[in-house]
Amino acid sequence: MTSTAVTPQSIQHAAELLHQGKLVAIPTETVYGLGADASNPDAVVKIFKAKGRPSDHPLIVHLAYASQMKDWAEPVPDVALKLAREFWPGPLTLILNKKAWVPMAVTGGQNTVALRVPDNPVALWLLRVFGGGIAAPSANRFGRISPTLAAHVAEELGDAVDCILDGGPCTVGLESTIIDLTDSQPTILRPGRITRSQLEEVLQMPVTLKSQHKIRAPGMLASHYAPNTPAFLCAAEALPTLLEQRQNQGQQVGVLTFSTKLSDLSCRHLLRLPDQAEAYEPALYSALRELDQLQLDSILVEQPPDSEEWMAVNDRLGKATL
Repeated sequence: MTSTAVTPQSIQHAAELLHQGKLVAIPTETVYGLGADASNPDAVVKIFKAKGRPSDHPLIVHLAYASQMKDWAEPVPDVALKLAREFWPGPLTLILNKKAWVPMAVTGGQNTVALRVPDNPVALWLLRVFGGGIAAPSANRFGRISPTLAAHVAEELGDAVDCILDGGPCTVGLESTIIDLTDSQPTILRPGRITRSQLEEVLQMPVTLKSQHKIRAPGMLASHYAPNTPAFLCAAEALPTLLEQRQNQGQQVGVLTFSTKLSDLSCRHLLRLPDQAEAYEPALYSALRELDQLQLDSILVEQPPDSEEWMAVNDRLGKATL
């Protein structure tokens, strides 16, 4: 399956495919999503089959407008309205109690639904033409590196998808922040570009981080976003020694780093990413994918700082590495 340029005709065609119960890969600001009509359980089941995704793993429903929340969730609390006003369109997913009609296939058998309005002109165009909600997890094989280019979707899923809309590279490059609003205490289930501090500033109340949480959400498994090549997180101070040891054993090693202090590393397959989190994020998955395709023995990844702005990166790397 090759990708399709975005035109009024291709958007209309994609909307028609969705109405027919077929799968359409769509660009968002976070990653490319594998979309189906969220109101059609048979169509949603095709997502799980194409991805090899467990059926109890919930999906995010993408909407064109915040006003559509009331069609999918009941009640819609004030905290949800506040966050939607501030951050939508944007990389924030709200977990709310679902309306009775919402298919269990979308929610992973739970009585909650995950909703978001994406900040991408192609996704919003399609959503407005389609008119309903589009369930769209990342358009890749389950547990593997998320796609940030249309070409990644074609590599991963091939003819399992009926149309791939090419919206160019994803600008954020990491999956959305997910916050559970079904209790009195808002809880972040998955960190993303929207930080805990930003959420607390808008809500004017504490926001907790998940520990053992009762609600399942995308990206909560211990292994996720992972390359096929074994990858390891390393402190910057330890990385040169680990690299030398592996090379002395005859291994082909890739390195992913951002520090200038590691600029003199002797490694044929070294990729250097930006040292600022917001610039690092959209480059991460493409870099991991590039190293993974080299069929190396291992990948060494420099450990980012332990700070709030790096929380989403550290979450993804923690699940992508051994």
